Amino acid sequence: MLDRFIDRYCQLLSILMTFTLAGMVIMVFGNVVMRYAFNSGITESEELSRWAFVWLIFMGATVALRERAHMGTDMLVIMLPKPLQQVCLFVAYALMLFATWIMFKGSVVQTQLNWDAAAPVTGLSQAWLYSAGVLFSVSSGLLLVLDLWKIVTGQLTLDHTHPPAGLEPTGADLAAHPNNN
Repeated sequence: MLDRFIDRYCQLLSILMTFTLAGMVIMVFGNVVMRYAFNSGITESEELSRWAFVWLIFMGATVALRERAHMGTDMLVIMLPKPLQQVCLFVAYALMLFATWIMFKGSVVQTQLNWDAAAPVTGLSQAWLYSAGVLFSVSSGLLLVLDLWKIVTGQLTLDHTHPPAGLEPTGADLAAHPNNN
């Protein structure tokens, strides 16, 4: 049930990412057309598209974490026995959780510090920009805690962490690198 809720949440983030990207394209393209065709521009579009890009990255990072699509190097870990692989996996996830905690603390501080600071062009609160880090760190922190629980209970192993769907090696990859099979 919890996994289904998380999947729905990530679907919502994906939909928001689609609209955010579409808004960015419209703002930037509209600004380019206005500058070249009418020798004017929409001043706010640069600032808003930059903020949208930050939000897009943090939402995408959350979805990538859920799909385990983030980059990782495991060429040494896969040579270890399975119990040591689990220990390494636990340590890796614990370190990611620690980094997420640092991100959370910093994002909260920046959001609070910039609550009354107005953006130079739109006049909106700068806290909107920094709150993207808060949303990311809370979302990814919960995902990491859930995965840590799965590691401890044996539901998540190194074999389950990769590759994401669609990124499996192709026949050409396997033929080009026969020693990696």
